Amino acid sequence: MKYIDQKEIALVTFCMDDWGGSEELWARSIPMLKEKKTLTVYKAKFNRSNSEVIKLINQNVKLVELDPILSIPQKIKRKVNYYLHKLNLSSFRDNHSLYKFHREMEISRPQLVIIAQGINFDGLSYAYQCYLLKIPYVVIAQKAVDFYWPYYTDRAYMKETLLNALKCYFVSHHNKRLTEEQFGIRLPNSEVVFNPIKTKTHVLPFPQTENGIRLACVARLFIIDKGQDILLRILNKEKWRNRPISVTFIGTGLDEEGIKDMVKLLDIKNVQFIGFHQNIEEIWSDHHALVLPSRSEGLPLSMIEAMSLGRTVIVSTAGGNSEIINHKINGFIGEATEDGFEKIMDDAWEMRDKWHEIGKTACSHIKNHFPDSPEIEFANSINNLLT
Repeated sequence: MKYIDQKEIALVTFCMDDWGGSEELWARSIPMLKEKKTLTVYKAKFNRSNSEVIKLINQNVKLVELDPILSIPQKIKRKVNYYLHKLNLSSFRDNHSLYKFHREMEISRPQLVIIAQGINFDGLSYAYQCYLLKIPYVVIAQKAVDFYWPYYTDRAYMKETLLNALKCYFVSHHNKRLTEEQFGIRLPNSEVVFNPIKTKTHVLPFPQTENGIRLACVARLFIIDKGQDILLRILNKEKWRNRPISVTFIGTGLDEEGIKDMVKLLDIKNVQFIGFHQNIEEIWSDHHALVLPSRSEGLPLSMIEAMSLGRTVIVSTAGGNSEIINHKINGFIGEATEDGFEKIMDDAWEMRDKWHEIGKTACSHIKNHFPDSPEIEFANSINNLLT
């Protein structure tokens, strides 16, 4: 595939929420993409009242919905078009969003398409359309999951798609390695990038502990990824009920009702839910440590942000966490199982008088190993393809 000699860009994002931390990398890079003609962002649906989406609109970014809410006449027209304009990929014929994307690419012929995935292959069917149309593309993977592999009928075209991308971006070496293992290929065209964080690296004053230890679980309320159920089972044990400790769940998500119902069932008193919270420094001015028993990750921004503000983190080995955390030195890390995670929570509890010093070490680590502006590095990488 040849390099690009013009600068028109399209981007398709697979973020299920209105906006997420995974969107920050490409969104912040927009002003730094040199000689950009136009930028069109494709998504299933946009919430145009979302503040971040409004920022895109104010930057003259064109937004195209791939799966908008249709009227009855539009649904009929779509069905007719389905029969008139079938793709030559039988497994994709029922995917109206994919069909619309293919048609959009066929007509607009952008010089580069950025496929911004949630996991490491949920957007490869779209990237494959670019490959078929001979339109250069890059793919970003924000997460890879050990227990979620590509379906066997999709492997061939997905491998072809990855190998022919100009770049495959991953947010951790773990995610890159797991993707190579899942497809049985090496990806010499890959690069590890970081997501931007919303904090400035500095150590916040440590909160008083006279009224107990306050942990914050800052994560989307999504059990299969974030493992809040593991934490609740631990908190249900007698020794944790008797310790002067509380947990604040910060975030929203599909499993909010389920998690709250589990709290009621187990009658756990020392937890609270405060929903999404924009002010990260305010959170860490009043909490002593992050607790995050994730089953799967890319590289969690909540962990990096907590560390950047001098807070101890108690996290699982999911994703790229072990590339950052040195157990009992700049945080606590262990397996995302009830026994494994309780062990590191016990380790942290026994060393709670050292949390402030561990937090300072964590802050120094982020300052020395994490780029100040990952979006600049990403923009530079894209710009190198635009020359």
